Amino acid sequence: MNLQSDDFELFQLRRQFAQDASVLDARWKDLQREAHPDRFAAQGAAAQRVAMQWSVRINEAYQRLRDPLKRAAYLCELGGAAVNAENNTAMPAAFLMQQMEWREELEDASELSRLESLSREVIQARRVALEACGQAIDQLQDFKTAVGHVRALMFIERFSEEVDARIDASHDAMGSADRGQ
Repeated sequence: MNLQSDDFELFQLRRQFAQDASVLDARWKDLQREAHPDRFAAQGAAAQRVAMQWSVRINEAYQRLRDPLKRAAYLCELGGAAVNAENNTAMPAAFLMQQMEWREELEDASELSRLESLSREVIQARRVALEACGQAIDQLQDFKTAVGHVRALMFIERFSEEVDARIDASHDAMGSADRGQ
């Protein structure tokens, strides 16, 4: 193993968006077994510290490769197009309109069925954005376009969490109302 390797090299995977989760999981387990500090107990504290560093590095790479959004952002960075979400918030007008519509719908939704419908819509938008991002990266090698998809996905992820929180709160309120009767 080489500390200078990127995550894909470390896991011996092709540098692409599409990844087989079972292969990734199996490779992670193999790498963790190889680098586990207990395997180096007889070699002393220094060897165990190095093994611990490797274990941390493997876990960080695994978390980045396992999450499609993090993987896409990482691939964009490796392709020379950093996402820079904190400094670059420009988005297409159609996407901004969609955001505003979703926000209004979330604010107005008072029924669980409306929240669940919004959740399904957001999940579908995420699926479409992930497919577009994967195509931009894997087929087109167009990392600048992929960056736009990654930034959109970042919003979709955050918004989805807000919708889920409202759904959870609605479930909790319904449970409280049921217990109060």
